[in-house]
Amino acid sequence: MTAAPTRVLWKGAISFGLVHIPIALYSATSSQGLDFDWLDKRTMDPVGYRRINKKTGKEITAENIVKGIEYEDGQYVILSPDEIEAAYPKTTQTIEIETFVDASEIPFIYLDRPYYVAPINKGAKVYALLREILRKTGKAGIARVVIQTKQHLAALIPLGPVLVLNLLRWGDEIRSFESLPLPAEGLKAANLTDREMKMGEQLVEDMSSTWDPQATTDSFKEQILRLVEEKVKAGKVESVTPLEPTEPSVSSATIYDLTELLQRSLNKDKPAAKPASRAKAASPKAKPAAKTPPKSRGKKAA
Repeated sequence: MTAAPTRVLWKGAISFGLVHIPIALYSATSSQGLDFDWLDKRTMDPVGYRRINKKTGKEITAENIVKGIEYEDGQYVILSPDEIEAAYPKTTQTIEIETFVDASEIPFIYLDRPYYVAPINKGAKVYALLREILRKTGKAGIARVVIQTKQHLAALIPLGPVLVLNLLRWGDEIRSFESLPLPAEGLKAANLTDREMKMGEQLVEDMSSTWDPQATTDSFKEQILRLVEEKVKAGKVESVTPLEPTEPSVSSATIYDLTELLQRSLNKDKPAAKPASRAKAASPKAKPAAKTPPKSRGKKAA
């Protein structure tokens, strides 16, 4: 593992029932690949993205660029910036759990990107309660969250002392395997013998070990880094002024009495015990589920 995350990426709250848990998100992974930056060999200035017309090869200005979605070969629907802006989901700073499912029901192919979730603003007790409930029941919270104007489906899963928010791929992003030339399932259907099965099991057993993520390394990365180190020692280094990173805007949430909120959450859908003449307490309106836009062959908006 690399060093522990220290930079908060997003602040908000986990919401289920009437309970809100103020939390902060931290990246659970770090890219260990090699980024080859483009530089102008004459000045050592960074080289950025250029807007090039793929047909003419000429550079075009930003005002002459429009965004379109291809719905048939060569046929596009053009969308204005205002139309695209209106379609963006509203930022709520809330990880809103919609349902709880058995964690084992989530196929690994749907898992996309993990984030560590940590409590803030006196939210530790409620955080611990949710973590222990999920651990005891083997459940995962399926939620929606908007991060940087993009809506994500996510699963909230306990991992030791921490809750992990794992962004999920949408259902229409997973390709079907039904058309692939796959062998039938089962020994007889796949034309396998018991002897072949036993020998295969023995081979797997002989090659089995305890999982150790540090046991394997990226040989390409190690070779490149050795070359870099040799060039540094030889004084073959060029100076390039780095760009300063920008900090994301964050906000916080309020936590209320835990017992009261749990009781209200459990009772909110039950019929009122008071006479009909008395006014019922207004229950919070459920947010409509956001619709997933139709799939297209064009590139996704950032």
